[in-house]
Amino acid sequence: MPVWAQILIAVFSAVIGSNGLWAFIQSKKDKKSAKTKMLLGLGHDRIITLCMHYIDRGWISKDEYEDLNKYLVKPYTDLGGNGTAEKLYAEVQKLPIKQITYVQQAMQNNQQPGILP
Repeated sequence: MPVWAQILIAVFSAVIGSNGLWAFIQSKKDKKSAKTKMLLGLGHDRIITLCMHYIDRGWISKDEYEDLNKYLVKPYTDLGGNGTAEKLYAEVQKLPIKQITYVQQAMQNNQQPGILP
């Protein structure tokens, strides 16, 4: 085997076996885990807040229902979230759905369109 190949194998083995490389990989995994936890926490908080609002109001609009499901509940579930948020979402699914747009709803409540409680 040529000398350059032996050196290349030795360097490659040293890099793969070094504690520094594995520590770097582990720290990336930990940061990703922390980011996932943060996203789950924020998603949980927003789902709870919106679900409680809709339950207190007694109905949900079609747009609100679709947005809640598509942008919050589905990603939250895909990340592994469960528990209280899913229980409240199950209650929201039982609410009557009104055919009303965000603008119409805001006009009824004398609010700016797009501003949620």
